[in-house]
Amino acid sequence: MQLVVARIGRAHGIKGEVTVEVRTDEPELRLGPGAVLTTDPAGVGPLTVETGRVHSGRLLLRFEGVKDRTAAEALRNTLLISDVDPEERPEDPEEFYDHQLIDLDVVLADGTEIGRITEITHLPSQDLFIVEREDGSEVMIPFVEEIVTSIDLEEQRAVIDPPPGLIDDSEAVVASTRGAEPDAEEDAAAEDAGKDAN
Repeated sequence: MQLVVARIGRAHGIKGEVTVEVRTDEPELRLGPGAVLTTDPAGVGPLTVETGRVHSGRLLLRFEGVKDRTAAEALRNTLLISDVDPEERPEDPEEFYDHQLIDLDVVLADGTEIGRITEITHLPSQDLFIVEREDGSEVMIPFVEEIVTSIDLEEQRAVIDPPPGLIDDSEAVVASTRGAEPDAEEDAAAEDAGKDAN
């Protein structure tokens, strides 16, 4: 099975390094030195990772045969693809590969269907499920334990417990009371605070 594990960004420096947008939970495995990656467009590759390092929070890679900025810049927007055994599983049973999660049905605890996972977006702070609903709209669900309560690969479903407003905008809770009339208790508290300050 072939999985997109990164997208090449801009060149970095003059010695052939490039920034990469990581799309895998295991960059040290998929993008480590010696890794041979096919590419999209195919004519650019295959590319072999020569070195990798993190700089200012971004992964920088250098590929064999790419020795200067011009060659590195020519790789921009190329997708890096890794061959992965479809039976392979992460060591941690609480972790999953993207291909295991794509197409899972997303349901509430009571069985109410929300939609189907069509994409996983990897952000620095957390991962997001992009879920397509029956009407064709999309909803983004943070892949965090408090919201995604269970993943059942056998049943092909992800059970979620979303906070108000995540799925249905009409349930959203207004977090700010700025501009609202303060109630009597707030007035009294403000008066007390003023007295304390004097």
